[in-house]
Amino acid sequence: MASAHTLFPPPPPPSSSFLLQRNPNLIHSRRPIRRRTPSPITATAADLRQKQTKLVTFLGKGGSGKTTSALLAAQYYAKTGLRTCLLIHSQDPTVEHLIGCKIGNSPTLCNDNLSVVRLETTKMLLDPLDRLKKADARLNLTQGCLKGCVVGEELGVLPGMDSIFSAIAIEKLVGFHQGIVGERNYPQEKFDVIVYDGISSDETLRTIGAAGRARWYLKYLRNMAEKTDLGRLTSPSIIKLADESLRLYSGSQVNGRSSAEIWDDLDKILENITAAYAKPTKFSCYLMMDPSNPATVTSALRFWGCAIQAGVQISGAFGFASQSSIASSDVAKNKISPLPFALMPYISTHSSVDWDETLKFLGKDAHNLLTASSYIQSSVKFNPAEKSVNLFMPGFDKSEIKLYQYRGGSELLVEAGDQRRVVRLPPNMQGKVVGAKFIERSLVISLR
Repeated sequence: MASAHTLFPPPPPPSSSFLLQRNPNLIHSRRPIRRRTPSPITATAADLRQKQTKLVTFLGKGGSGKTTSALLAAQYYAKTGLRTCLLIHSQDPTVEHLIGCKIGNSPTLCNDNLSVVRLETTKMLLDPLDRLKKADARLNLTQGCLKGCVVGEELGVLPGMDSIFSAIAIEKLVGFHQGIVGERNYPQEKFDVIVYDGISSDETLRTIGAAGRARWYLKYLRNMAEKTDLGRLTSPSIIKLADESLRLYSGSQVNGRSSAEIWDDLDKILENITAAYAKPTKFSCYLMMDPSNPATVTSALRFWGCAIQAGVQISGAFGFASQSSIASSDVAKNKISPLPFALMPYISTHSSVDWDETLKFLGKDAHNLLTASSYIQSSVKFNPAEKSVNLFMPGFDKSEIKLYQYRGGSELLVEAGDQRRVVRLPPNMQGKVVGAKFIERSLVISLR
């Protein structure tokens, strides 16, 4: 696969002695011998400005360098002239310490082209509740009780809310679905790149897969609403309240829609968001690891498989390691193959960082990987001749994967990594599962 032009050619690095004098926090690492890897698709800065905002995030074991690499990536994009926003969903003050800037709940401009936002679920609760109250005031479904009885400031965060509200906040900033982004969280801002640093990799995966999973619930709720007496009695009011809330959110002037039209629109919104996460031009996800720590490499492989289960492509992998760990990078690179791999400059968190100097030590491999649209590898391959399905499942073994079949053998339900996904079978491939075997990183399923 041929690569296109990158954002800008990397400048020649200064001597390491000069860099360490200017920035003692950076430990410059000599790059290992490069091996030929598939070239990712790259995009120019002009391309990113002309298209929708792109979302970038990182997955990996705690302590593997996710937060530091997210900040470094944000600094890199901003340095290329892209309007960048770093989205932090944590109370950890590390980013404030490294960037030397106080972070609030709205975009704070920390340097040229780089803004930073800290997400706080307690505060994010208030906006959708306010919209519900306004919708209820128009429809008068609760006779004013919702507005008069519920005080948003008294509500706290329940388990699971972080992922839900992270997904909402990302959608407001990125705008994967054009129909509901008429009013953004921060209407005065329009960013080219959003770099998201979630609470944890597991929570980030929940956020990424939220829209796809919500479609399942929406389908079953619609069946209950249309096919049961209780549903036919209660659903019209609830669905109208949801529609009115979305209408106020998007600024739409469409009124008087039927329940069927509202259900269809809700499903379309979720479908568009789900599809956007699968498009490498709109979303990039990178694995993080310490090449000298086998546990972080194993975790990266597992998160690769979990990301596939969540319905997204992994764009590549980064090693974040000190000088003493560089010798282990070839081993990590081989284990993560065929993903593109690059090393990030190691940054100490003991004091503030001179980012201009740090970025000079971002290698060409890392530069190319950060500008890549994606490394593309199909996770599902059908073999009609042998009537078999090949599922690429890195990080798992056969005992950790469960298969289910419903709806007459027209699809496979795959469960692994605390994630479920549906694989729809082509008409000439439909049938009953008669066997499965694990070959390298793939599960080969035989059908009859």
